[in-house]
Amino acid sequence: MNSDGNMIRCIQTVVTTGLIAGSFAHAQPQPSITPEGQPNRVVIEYVAPKDPGLQDLYEVLKIKAALERIQKILSPLRLPEELTVKTAECGKADAWYTREDFKPTVTICYELFKTILESLPKETTAVGITPDDAKIGQVLWLTLHEVGHAAFDLFNVPIFGHEEDAADNFATYVMLQFAEARRLIGGAAWAWHAYMQDYKRNPVVQVRLVSFAGNHGLPQERFYNLLCLAFGSNPVLFADLTQAGYLPATRAGNCQFEYLKMADAFNKEITPHIDRELARRVTEANWLPGPVLRGTPSR
Repeated sequence: MNSDGNMIRCIQTVVTTGLIAGSFAHAQPQPSITPEGQPNRVVIEYVAPKDPGLQDLYEVLKIKAALERIQKILSPLRLPEELTVKTAECGKADAWYTREDFKPTVTICYELFKTILESLPKETTAVGITPDDAKIGQVLWLTLHEVGHAAFDLFNVPIFGHEEDAADNFATYVMLQFAEARRLIGGAAWAWHAYMQDYKRNPVVQVRLVSFAGNHGLPQERFYNLLCLAFGSNPVLFADLTQAGYLPATRAGNCQFEYLKMADAFNKEITPHIDRELARRVTEANWLPGPVLRGTPSR
């Protein structure tokens, strides 16, 4: 979920790095690169915040081993370089992927964690989303979105269209492979709850023209794209998306095709870089408290 400014800085960093890498090859420390890639190449870091108001959150994340869980989930990726995933104080609620001193790095801001925690439902919602579902689903989806950017960079994946849309689809597709996909996807979709409530109260919501110029899709578009891939992956498990009116019939009819196209692209560009046995252990594990709602596998 890069902000526009952060995405611009990310692009500038990558472009600049590519231009100067040859000139400074002997002056700058270079990452250890393994062309064939290896699993378990994700390193984590909790950067201590300076803001006293974020200190408790920093401590809780360490106690809960939040990044260690992310590290485990990402362990099947056969990476040619080490990927760092870190939490840090940023001054705003954000997350991004870039190269820091040539090293691939995903940064998740404490302010983003705080925003997520403040937005959680107080109790299980009418459609069965628990506070834990919303918390873990959002954090995992946003992290995987940034890891998508990292994968595109590290595996040299060609992108047609907006990379932000591709990163959204990467995150959604990966989560759909989990045994707990139903709850994780519901939790991730909670991120756009407030936007959808605005439309329920007033179906005609004015959007400033400049909003259409961003490199991210509008929140409403991202919400429907996520639901469409979910429904397309398993129309039985996610049948309520259409029955309850969350996914319009005008979109639902094409969702299975959209999912299959996404699966084909993922299998061609990403699957060769995945340790399948490690991936099986990760996707079949329980990451959420409570019962696992298992459906027919989407793959």
